[in-house]
Amino acid sequence: MREEGLLTGEPTPEEEDAFEAGLRPQALGEFVGQGELKERLSILVEAARGRGEPVDHVLFSGPPGLGKTTLAAILAHEMGAQLRATSGPALERAGDLAAILSNVEAGDVMFIDEIHRLPRAVEEILYTAMEDFQLDIVVGKGAGASSIRLDLPPFSLVGATTRVGRVSPPLRDRFGYVARIDFYRPEELDEIVRRSAGLITVEIEADGAAIIAERSRGTPRIANRLLRRVRDYADVRKDGVVDRRTAEQALQVFEVDEAGLDRVDRAILEAVVHKFAGGPVGLSTLAIAVSEEQQTVEDAYEPFLIQTGFLQRTPRGRVATALAYRHLGLEVPEIIMQGRLL
Repeated sequence: MREEGLLTGEPTPEEEDAFEAGLRPQALGEFVGQGELKERLSILVEAARGRGEPVDHVLFSGPPGLGKTTLAAILAHEMGAQLRATSGPALERAGDLAAILSNVEAGDVMFIDEIHRLPRAVEEILYTAMEDFQLDIVVGKGAGASSIRLDLPPFSLVGATTRVGRVSPPLRDRFGYVARIDFYRPEELDEIVRRSAGLITVEIEADGAAIIAERSRGTPRIANRLLRRVRDYADVRKDGVVDRRTAEQALQVFEVDEAGLDRVDRAILEAVVHKFAGGPVGLSTLAIAVSEEQQTVEDAYEPFLIQTGFLQRTPRGRVATALAYRHLGLEVPEIIMQGRLL
């Protein structure tokens, strides 16, 4: 699933993943932002180390690109444990999960991304594994089938989801700590941009970093991707130094406006305003109008548009706000001003 449409002809997902992996912090002290969450996680880690136990099971929720995978790796690093990573869609059968669990060693951190997409049969195996550190394996089929219970070494399960409401209550209740990761403040993103620029040896001025941070949609992953695009522009069109003017020109070339909206964000707002008279419009209809998958619109674009006040979600559908009209350079209709569409 594509998370944001910053440009055409962009690097492959493998190249982006390798780039982002090289910028990820390795310890809680290096992680920028989410101060209250870091404090709580440090308490969990210190308490677990003091008792000589694995850290409690943790579920991270929040929009894409905010650091859920990074925090899972940090937890493993802080505990001196091995990280075993997989994802919900990859575990199609109960045997897939059983194979992974049977190789878990004491203290390991098992990370399941998109845990809300686990099939029910796979999820049910996790119940006893998380609570009792036991694994039930069914041998045979039909009337001759039998169940074998194997003991597992104590381990920590870290789950990540962009849709915590779709994690079943029985599974969610088995996590010792459920953490919501919020969008980052501009000053936090500014620090992330300057840190990343140092790691990839980009000469960046304070006002250039600020421009990138302001247009990063509150998301570190996007901040790092914008930094990479601005670096490319600075190397090709300028002298390699990222100052305010260079950052603004680069982001204009790559269709990221002053509010951080990219081409798809603007297409969503324009569709609601022009094709559906400001709304309300249903999610599936809106997704078709902008030629994107419904889940992509809901998970990758809507959270930022709603949080920043460009879009509102109502029982009748999505509605453009007065701010959206002004951002598109349009006069705000009286019906929007009076809130009669809401």
